Amino acid sequence: MANAPHGGVLKDLLVRDAHLHDQLVEEARTLSDVFLTERQLCDLELILNGGFSPLEGFMTEADYTSVRDTLRLAKVNGQRQGTLFPMPITLDVSSEDIQTLNIRPGARLALRDPRDEAALAILTVHDIYTPDKPLEAAQVMGADDSAHPAVSYLHKQTKEFYIGGKVQAIQAPTHYDYVALRYTPAELRAHFHKVAWRKVVAFQTRNPMHRAHRELTVRAARQRRANVLIHPVVGLTKPGDVDHFTRVRAYQALMPSYPEGMAHLALLPLAMRMAGPREALWHAIIRKNFGATHFIVGRDHAGPGKNSQGKDFYGPYDAQELVTQYKDELHIEMVPFQAMTYLPGTDEYQPVDEVAKGTPTADISGTELRKRLRTGAAIPDWFSYTGVVKVLRESYPPRPQQGFTVLLTGLHNSGKDTIARALQVTLQQHGSRSVSLLLGEEVRHELSPELGASPEDKHLNLLRIGFVASELSKAGAAVIAAPTAPYQKSRQAVREQIAGQGGNYFLVHVATPLEYCERVDRRGLYKRARNGEIKGLTGVDDKYEEPTDADLVVDLREDSVPEIVHSIIMLLEGRTWSRRGAGCGSSPGAGGGGGGREGS
Repeated sequence: MANAPHGGVLKDLLVRDAHLHDQLVEEARTLSDVFLTERQLCDLELILNGGFSPLEGFMTEADYTSVRDTLRLAKVNGQRQGTLFPMPITLDVSSEDIQTLNIRPGARLALRDPRDEAALAILTVHDIYTPDKPLEAAQVMGADDSAHPAVSYLHKQTKEFYIGGKVQAIQAPTHYDYVALRYTPAELRAHFHKVAWRKVVAFQTRNPMHRAHRELTVRAARQRRANVLIHPVVGLTKPGDVDHFTRVRAYQALMPSYPEGMAHLALLPLAMRMAGPREALWHAIIRKNFGATHFIVGRDHAGPGKNSQGKDFYGPYDAQELVTQYKDELHIEMVPFQAMTYLPGTDEYQPVDEVAKGTPTADISGTELRKRLRTGAAIPDWFSYTGVVKVLRESYPPRPQQGFTVLLTGLHNSGKDTIARALQVTLQQHGSRSVSLLLGEEVRHELSPELGASPEDKHLNLLRIGFVASELSKAGAAVIAAPTAPYQKSRQAVREQIAGQGGNYFLVHVATPLEYCERVDRRGLYKRARNGEIKGLTGVDDKYEEPTDADLVVDLREDSVPEIVHSIIMLLEGRTWSRRGAGCGSSPGAGGGGGGREGS
């Protein structure tokens, strides 16, 4: 049967009786707790509701190894070959977790939501094993290259051990956003049955949709006499993507453009790996479990971009070829994504390869769209819908309306605090946004009074400053932070913290040398440090790592404070974050037109 779940049976672990539920809740109170990461939370939800059928838990070593090397679960009960499944679904723990939680084969663990500490499931440990991370990266993602976001995650965030075993569901994770659009596979299948949808074309996307995407999905449905399921990912996507709240509002604005009864919107809480061909095969299996009979696979489907050599990780048609290779097992028809182009003469979209040579066409790339959003330039109706553009403009206003953080780093007495105060006054004079000042010693007293002068404490203090700056700049404020920030790794972490939230970040190195800083030190901190009265003072008995990535380098010996502030304002003007700026630079992806790459 074309729309049967993968493996023949939908593993909906949420179907259970109330008595068993109460028993599991009581048992969970007596067990060691594993608080899940965001990725693990997404994985568990799709294990529990059957989206990852035929999985009934996190993979054992046998399944993990087989999936990693052969794209199949391990053989059982004399099977000729294991069930097709291309993505390792694993639960990672640390050696400390194993010791403190007494994790061992046969142990039962309560898997909890870190947001509200609710017990979601009980895992019975089958085995504990050590993954070969470089081999996993090479086999699953195609290369052990840290430029790939999933490889970077594997090496930097995944813990050293995996535990495998089946789970018993207590409850699904609680969501407070777009609840009416969240369906389990069983619920979505029931909806299709209710509205008599026998053939369903699923469209995977992690970007906003525009008119070209609408046209290609309508065309795919009409050719197959099917309906359309818009099934966007609202779990973890590629770093820098448009946030899912904005995207879902954009999808909702788009849906009325479909003919009545043709399309339906449902959200998928998936943690993407951006694994290209394997990801496409995985996405097809997931959509099959949700009841789709057809699945649109794009050019460079779920590709992460360029590798460390500047080349695409995957070929443009690798994903389509791999899904086609397994079509007889999948029992879901692969629909190639068609690149669409606009024909001004007839006011319609057509597949690029069907347009006669010499016919005038028009397109707007993702880069051009982002530029128009940044500058407030017009976005034509032929490219997108008014409601979609309105949503994007609200979430991603032009640069002059966005918040930003200026981090001034330098030695004690370098002048960074004086510069920061003068910059605050100057920006307040402009009056275009609220201005927040985070001076090193003042913030340390309020945010980190318990911290000392060790390198670890200094690093943690800067991370806390970065968190506050990120939240303020995300809300549209101008943030001026002036900690010493002596370590490159700490400054880089703050950069990633702010930029990862879609914020805008500038690093100013106040490079006034140590000799000058000591000479004008009226408080005598340097003298006390050299006499051994205080420990950990940067520049005396702790190193200062000079930035190599500063946007601006200044020196109080050579320039006056007004001149330095003017230089910073000119830096902001050049990047258009001042009130009068015109627009350039980068912003989160807003989803391009109907060109070559698919919406995932």
